[in-house]
Parts: sequence; structure tokens; C-alpha cells
Amino acid sequence: MNEHLRKALTDQAQAGKTISYGDLAQRLGLKPPQTIHRLTQALERLMEEDAAAGRPMLAALCVSKTRPGLPGPGFFLKAQALGVFLGDPGGPDAGAFHADEARRVFSFYGV
Repeated sequence: MNEHLRKALTDQAQAGKTISYGDLAQRLGLKPPQTIHRLTQALERLMEEDAAAGRPMLAALCVSKTRPGLPGPGFFLKAQALGVFLGDPGGPDAGAFHADEARRVFSFYGV
């Protein structure tokens, strides 16, 4: 799934748009059970790959419908674990980090 996930998010980056977890799961053809859980696990693996390679994290383009414009808390917790985010996952630092990371993704992938 990682190859398809990377391609889908690269396409989103080139279009200059974010995508919701549900829409991304549908685009990837994921079926229940635990659709979003499997997607978030794959997004975290993608974050590990991107961080290790020094690339901006494509996972920043996947956002929650319940937290408009922001990824779920797991994105920020994983970014903390990777040592790339040091703020509060529920605070204003999270929004600033996400905005910066999304800009980096769009710039890196050609928007």
C-alpha cells in the first residue's frame, strides 16, 4: 500500500490540495474493517520514510474532517517521536508546524 499511498499524496501535493482521511481511504480502495486505522498506520510508515530521507512529510496533506485543515493527533505524536515536532499536539504549535510542513510538501513536489 505504501507505493500507492505515496503516489496518491504526491498527486495531491502537485495539485496543491489536502485530502481527508476518508477520501484518501476511498481513493486507495480501502475497505472495512478498520479502514482509517490501517490508513493511519500506513501514513506513519510514510512519515518514517520521509523523515529518514530528509523529505517533507507527505502525510501532512491528509487532514481530519473533525479538525478542519489539520491532521489527527496521531500525526503530531508521530512527528514528536521522529524528533521533528517539539510542541503540544493540541496547541497552537501544532497548527504552525502543520502549516509549515504542508508548505514544504507543496514546494518540494512542485507547487
